[in-house]
Amino acid sequence: MLILGIESSCDECAAAVVRDGRQILSNIIASQVELHARWSGVVPELASRLHAEWIQDVVSQALAAANCTMADIDGIAVTDRPGLVGALLVGVSFAKALAWSCAKPLVGVNHILAHLYAPLLAEPVEYPFIGLIVSGGHSLICRADGFDDIAILGTTIDDAVGEAFDKVAKHYGFGYPGGVAIDRLARSGDARACRFPVPFLYKGKHKTYDVSYSGLKTAAIRQLDQFWNPAYPRTDANLAAAFEKAAIDMLCGKLLLAAEDTGIKTIVAGGGVAANSYLRSVLANHPSLRCFFPPLALCGDNGAMIAGLGFRLLQRGDRAGLDLNASPRVAGFRRT
Repeated sequence: MLILGIESSCDECAAAVVRDGRQILSNIIASQVELHARWSGVVPELASRLHAEWIQDVVSQALAAANCTMADIDGIAVTDRPGLVGALLVGVSFAKALAWSCAKPLVGVNHILAHLYAPLLAEPVEYPFIGLIVSGGHSLICRADGFDDIAILGTTIDDAVGEAFDKVAKHYGFGYPGGVAIDRLARSGDARACRFPVPFLYKGKHKTYDVSYSGLKTAAIRQLDQFWNPAYPRTDANLAAAFEKAAIDMLCGKLLLAAEDTGIKTIVAGGGVAANSYLRSVLANHPSLRCFFPPLALCGDNGAMIAGLGFRLLQRGDRAGLDLNASPRVAGFRRT
């Protein structure tokens, strides 16, 4: 079963063809990063205009790279939530028109769920597992009992980890995207140069799996003098290493707590921050956990993860009509 996946939720215009939810035949990603870099963030109107200009060529390239035509495609999956609504509408409108004109079944895909599916494109993982979704404005720790049976254990109460990386990188001129720039700088820095405060949240007397990055971001931008170790030079690399360690250690602490409390020893990570080298090192080297990450090419938004999850939905019998609409909000999760 060949599924065409279309993704346009933010600043990647992407399409892919995937066979039976696992085998990637093509994965075309047209990134807008360089065009948004001057603003150190995505400009929604610009993003949606570029999607409208690029989407037909991207889909055509995905079909050509897979050596197939629309006659060979068995179904179309498209991101319908969450994201920038103008950008989403481009992909949804294109997918609906294509499905109607070619008489193909259509299904809408939550791209946050798709990020959690991305590692399964590389190797099979048995349910249940603890999921870590760190994509854009989302930082979620969840229990996954199926490809769309997700219970949220913890989330951010303010900024997401990716947002914190971007804001600190923008303030200090490290580059854009901030997560990539900080990860690169941190490799030559010493995290002991600065000891940032890390909150550990409680509800009453009980620990929660929620995280908070607003205070850490403020400490790095506004209160650096209070936390810097004068024995170390104040370099960009040292600052990046210290901030990265604090941000990732907070996330990993809550993730490991969730694994311990649930007794689930399998961790699956997805999203742009899942490419972070320090995060991968901490989790991969944990002695009692099995950790799965997407290939680096599948950490960011892409059509392959949409097609992969779309296959599971279509196989189950899910279908979307021509009234399918885009939504900027996450839906379909339950909170424990």
